[in-house]
Amino acid sequence: MENILQIDTDFIENNTVFSELIEALKNGFCNNKTLIPMRHHHDFPNPEVNADSTLLLMPAWNPSKDAGVKIVTVSPENGKFKLPSIQGTYIYFDAVKGSIKAILEAKSLTVKRTAAASALASYFLSRKDSSSMLMIGTGALSINLIKAHAAVRPIKQVFVWGRNIEKAQAIASALKHENFSVKAIKSIEEKIAEVDIISSATLSKTPLVFGKYLNPGQHIDLVGAYKKDMREADDKTISKSSVFIDTFQGGLKESGDIVIPINKGILNKEAIKADLFQLCSNNKIGRTSENEITVFKSVGHALEDLAAAGYYYNKFKNE
Repeated sequence: MENILQIDTDFIENNTVFSELIEALKNGFCNNKTLIPMRHHHDFPNPEVNADSTLLLMPAWNPSKDAGVKIVTVSPENGKFKLPSIQGTYIYFDAVKGSIKAILEAKSLTVKRTAAASALASYFLSRKDSSSMLMIGTGALSINLIKAHAAVRPIKQVFVWGRNIEKAQAIASALKHENFSVKAIKSIEEKIAEVDIISSATLSKTPLVFGKYLNPGQHIDLVGAYKKDMREADDKTISKSSVFIDTFQGGLKESGDIVIPINKGILNKEAIKADLFQLCSNNKIGRTSENEITVFKSVGHALEDLAAAGYYYNKFKNE
């Protein structure tokens, strides 16, 4: 039996080059051979914290090449225990023999591939000269989203907002050696109308991005709000923007940012411009003008996990 590699958080954190990971995801979305069933999404009660937790099972197969499944729990109240909301593992298989090649720590894998997917979308959707960014949210994704967006656009200024200003300041401090400036701000309204890219990664159930503040040419990256009753952008944001999603399979079903506007008649399913499969294969185009406002909604996809697992597995093997 082959040795099963254990790829931990430290390896993933220390060996991520976002430009490479973004390219790995792009290649994955271009490949029409990968089989991705709809992910299992199970909410279950967690009475101790008076809030539901979620179990996600996300399988994917690239026939005769590789396969994998991610097993993850999302517990929004984990802040009470000083733990991340996402916990889990990724099992990476040999698709021919069915043997396990590696077990990867899923939280870091998820954070990295999610940030890379947003940056991949930004490559098609944000203006090429985008140099400023507002990061809404101070969780594990925030630093990675900033770095990933900076890998595809010439970011010079970043503003960070969180409900806790000290957490926003901690992110600014952690990124002080990057090639861009980072500043914590006390309110979203301070900068939302001025920046080129707005990225939001929160568990908010009420909008934080309001369309009344948006200006022509901006790109909005919505990464949080993973349930139907959660949303980060209001109706006006959706109605005045060109809307793109990571995949039609999950994007139309799982997030309130898309589901609620569709149910209210504000967004027509047919009006959604494209998903990452169509953008990466050049079947659809992204931004069409300098003045267009674009919205990208990410809910996550098993293909992203499989592509990222292969990326880290190959790096680990080639050390």
